[in-house]
Amino acid sequence: MQPSDRDEIRDLLKRVAVALKQGDVPFALCGGYAAWVRGAPEPDHDADFLVPAAEAERAAKVLAEAGLDVVDPPEDWLTKVVQGGSFIDVLWRTCGVPVEQDLIDRAEDMPVLSVHMPVLGATDIVVTKLMTLDEHYCDYGRLLPVARALREQVDWDRVHREVAGNDFAAVFLVLLDRLGIVELPVSEG
Repeated sequence: MQPSDRDEIRDLLKRVAVALKQGDVPFALCGGYAAWVRGAPEPDHDADFLVPAAEAERAAKVLAEAGLDVVDPPEDWLTKVVQGGSFIDVLWRTCGVPVEQDLIDRAEDMPVLSVHMPVLGATDIVVTKLMTLDEHYCDYGRLLPVARALREQVDWDRVHREVAGNDFAAVFLVLLDRLGIVELPVSEG
């Protein structure tokens, strides 16, 4: 990513957050930029926000009314906000599961590029990233720096429980254990 591209995505991230705040839409920064705020490397692509599924239509309306370029992609689980060559995804489903208010409520208000906004907690960031892993997308190389950076902020027992049904995520946790980044919980039984 070029410096001008990074400035553009950062500007758009702030503009989307301010619009959602002013519109009283519950939201949380998630994904790579949420991990970045908590100490991971800065992502080299888009930024992502979560809104509760029940607020999806209102969020899109609030963003459009704020003068942002809102695009409805073919996917039925997000809206995109576009500026130049950059975009922000506003998601109301992750991995096929509707975003619930409790996930947003667990977010912590933090300064992000001089704008205070709710940022997903480290454990929720790791869970949502791991749950995207499947046979079509399994890039452990992107996840390793995030896991390393956030390891002391994450409830790894909760992560282990919440991703247990996803074999790709479970294998990533074994990799983290074998690399000495985190320890797997001791199996009961």
